[in-house]
Amino acid sequence: MQKAETSLLRVARSAFAKTARLMIGVPDYEAYVAHRRQAHPGEPVMTYEEFFRERQASRYGENGGKISRCC
Repeated sequence: MQKAETSLLRVARSAFAKTARLMIGVPDYEAYVAHRRQAHPGEPVMTYEEFFRERQASRYGENGGKISRCC
């Protein structure tokens, strides 16, 4: 019983952390890697640093001039 509770707690903590990161705008690298490997096998996968920079540039409208967010 204790193992099941520990496992459930771990899953809940992971889900909470993922939700919190998405709420503040931190992209989910693991989901990106899983998608790339499943949908685009054999193609290169960005490193975490490249992924983070690309997501930040996309979020804040880098090279386009306009900030694409609500506030």
